[in-house]
Amino acid sequence: MLCFPAWAKLNLGLKVGAKRLDGYHDIVSVMQTISLADQVQLEPRQEGISLEVIGAKLPTDNRNLAVQAARLIQDRFQVPSGVHIRLIKNIPLAAGLAGGSADAAAVLYGLNELWHLGLDIKNLVKLATNIGSDVPFALLGGTGLAQGRGEIVSPLWPLPHCYLVLACPPVAVSTAWAYNELDCSLIDPQPVNIDNLIAALEKKDLTQIAASLANSFEPVVAFHFPVITRIKEALLAAGAKAALMSGSGSTVYGIFSGLEEAKRAASALSTDVTTYVARPVSEGAGRLPKE
Repeated sequence: MLCFPAWAKLNLGLKVGAKRLDGYHDIVSVMQTISLADQVQLEPRQEGISLEVIGAKLPTDNRNLAVQAARLIQDRFQVPSGVHIRLIKNIPLAAGLAGGSADAAAVLYGLNELWHLGLDIKNLVKLATNIGSDVPFALLGGTGLAQGRGEIVSPLWPLPHCYLVLACPPVAVSTAWAYNELDCSLIDPQPVNIDNLIAALEKKDLTQIAASLANSFEPVVAFHFPVITRIKEALLAAGAKAALMSGSGSTVYGIFSGLEEAKRAASALSTDVTTYVARPVSEGAGRLPKE
């Protein structure tokens, strides 16, 4: 059996453009992989693809991106062998953390090893674009700029050393719903200046990075789910340099300089939210941190 981490992601900046003719939206986003992770275990089988999920109620058929990833790579390279995928879920669902995409990326990376396919990361990323918009970034990891519908990814300067407090309310937000609300809403989206954020990353200036965090979705989603605003205010009151909703929600995170400060902030949050203390990681799905 082989085991691979599937790192969650945060959006440090997310600017959503107009809806395209193909139904997708153009986005520009600065993304960051973090130490919160699912675990993907792969057990060789003579034939067939099966999925077992521990820690969450998820479909185990082709509706699951992990199964889609396995079938894609098996079919593309005519692999006669099978695999049993055991998915140990730690990343909350429908929370703006791309857990499903991370799982799919870890399956691609892991099956490349298990089946000795010899694919480099560039070819794995090409496969990933067929599964979902966030899967290419999940494979590459670290700090990256995602463009197009999210599948065009280029590396950026790493986020400086810090700690991240994630607060996940008991609210599941559908990405499709969030895009539809953004298209139809009369609420002004949050202004997002990705260039300022990239410049702050280049300078390794955590204070300027914090000041540049922004997400087009946040005002619209927070209007329907006021708990998001309450969490953001609580994180700032606890000493966060900045706080932001990730992706289409509902996770809100705060940036802290020190671990103890981050732990105190997580403990101070309301008991009706699930909290995690994480740090940035520079690796993509399947690879362990070098630190």
